[in-house]
Amino acid sequence: MGAQWKQKGRSEASAAKGKLFTKLAKEIMVAARGGPDPASNPRLRMAVEAAKKSSMTRDTLERAIKKGAGLLDETVQYETITYEGYAPYQVPVIVECLTDNKNRTAPNMRLLFRKGQLGSSGSVSWDFARLGAIEATPPGPGVDAEEAAIEAGAQDLEAGDDGQTRFFTEPSDVDTVNKALTARKWTVTSAALIWRAKNPVKLDDPAQRAEVEAFLGAVDDDDDVQTMFVGLAD
Repeated sequence: MGAQWKQKGRSEASAAKGKLFTKLAKEIMVAARGGPDPASNPRLRMAVEAAKKSSMTRDTLERAIKKGAGLLDETVQYETITYEGYAPYQVPVIVECLTDNKNRTAPNMRLLFRKGQLGSSGSVSWDFARLGAIEATPPGPGVDAEEAAIEAGAQDLEAGDDGQTRFFTEPSDVDTVNKALTARKWTVTSAALIWRAKNPVKLDDPAQRAEVEAFLGAVDDDDDVQTMFVGLAD
């Protein structure tokens, strides 16, 4: 859990899927500011790949690209705001928001963090590493993930869920490594920039862990929250 925090069971609920699509569309719109062609815009290419893997319709995807690139009459300007602080029991949290109204987002974050502690910029990010992260499944049994990491240019790797491997890269290399793994027949399921906790907090008390999970769930449910990274050991 030292990387991106994911609410349990989220993908199984239709309401949660709608929320996921909203987040994906926001990311596409922001990425499309750098140009509407995924072939020449790495951030947009990764956003489009994520949307396709989540079964977003082509019409919705294309509309989000055009909207973000300013090719439609209607315009929505989203900006990225990052909040840092602590969940209960001094568990460090980085919250990335995409919002069209920071005057709405800021008080909401202050309210949500009342059960924790909202910090200033840099108050917890010093204890995280900024990395690219790619989750991928090998093309078959017996494939050496370490060899794939070296050949693709990844810096590190760890075993993921369901036979996947998570490859870590320099932030500027995530798209290059993504392409290299795909060329080697690995099935990439996600590729993004993350914050990886250097010293995740370990909570052995189930009640304390449940309290932290409840806090994280409440923050994640805010409509402006795009991604959350938590320094909590599994």
